[in-house]
Amino acid sequence: MSESPTPAQPSHRRKRSLSRRGMIAAGGAVAAGAALTPMVFAAGDSGETDNSASGSGGSGTTPEKFPATRTEAATGTGEATTAFAASYVGVRWSGAKEGAAIRLANGDWQNLTGGCAAVEDGGTALVAAGDAKVYELRAPSGIDGVRSLAIDTTDGPDRTVRVPSEPTRVRGVGYLSRAAWGADESKRYKDGKVNSPEVYYPLQVITVHHTATPNGDPDPAATVRAMYEYHAITNDWGDIGYHFLIDEAGTVYEGRYSGDDGLPAFDPDGDLVTAFHSVGYNSGALGIALIGNLQEQPPTDAAKASLIRLIKVISRFKGLDPQARVTYTNPVNGTEKETETVGGHRDYFDTECPGQVMYDLLAEVRSAAARR
Repeated sequence: MSESPTPAQPSHRRKRSLSRRGMIAAGGAVAAGAALTPMVFAAGDSGETDNSASGSGGSGTTPEKFPATRTEAATGTGEATTAFAASYVGVRWSGAKEGAAIRLANGDWQNLTGGCAAVEDGGTALVAAGDAKVYELRAPSGIDGVRSLAIDTTDGPDRTVRVPSEPTRVRGVGYLSRAAWGADESKRYKDGKVNSPEVYYPLQVITVHHTATPNGDPDPAATVRAMYEYHAITNDWGDIGYHFLIDEAGTVYEGRYSGDDGLPAFDPDGDLVTAFHSVGYNSGALGIALIGNLQEQPPTDAAKASLIRLIKVISRFKGLDPQARVTYTNPVNGTEKETETVGGHRDYFDTECPGQVMYDLLAEVRSAAARR
């Protein structure tokens, strides 16, 4: 059994409100010293659903419309054109981890690096395309198997999703459920079966990431849908790689599917669903990604506050000390690593993630999350 899935060989932005059903402001205080049980993760009937998505929360669900994600795949280097304006282009290649490059329309070449979505063979990147309909890829010797996917998550035909009628929250920290950001649950399936079946292990550590996407994102829910497509389809992980994501306004998004019980990230017994955010160190590790690029700038105050509150709540739920050093033991293959309870992606893998500025703030985050 492998620790995480192995990737297979493979118009305009329409801004959508994020403050509708299924969302509560992330500014609620966490009750000091309160014990967290699964009941504080809002749950309820999934309600009536269509064939592609479902929702849970509160006393029922309400139908809302989201644009269906449109994609066009291409293989190899050279020029590719799309029939729609692409918000992002996901690129995957084999061989060397760096060296592939992309040029959008008549712009400059951008060298691609693995960003946060690290893979064992080659590299992968999600590139903001700015509504481009033409892009070009190149790769030096040592890189092959180049595949790309143009992604539009804003202007496709509407699809109906059942969204929780009541706010979903983790003890004072509101979050958008998968349904509330427009997740198409059919994308978790491949050849009629769940591509990455849920597996659960006790939580040991929390890993902080950044998505390495542009800052000042005007439509972060659309970006989450693009990352979902990129991770689930381009990287063949079967789902989005993180357990939670946080945008610059401090809004928290539910990530990896963990079941239909309304308990985000965990099963009813309190075990963590394995996600795909840190190669070799996924099982028993919870991944939280801040949306944006934090290599040269810090997270917004709202994003940092939500990160601290979320870590505090989860740490209390599972009895973790955010300031402790621990021995992480991979429950799948026995790999051990001395690390922080709350660390950064670069603690486990050769990557810039979660960005140098964010990484330098982790001591502050750990200290704040440990306060009663």
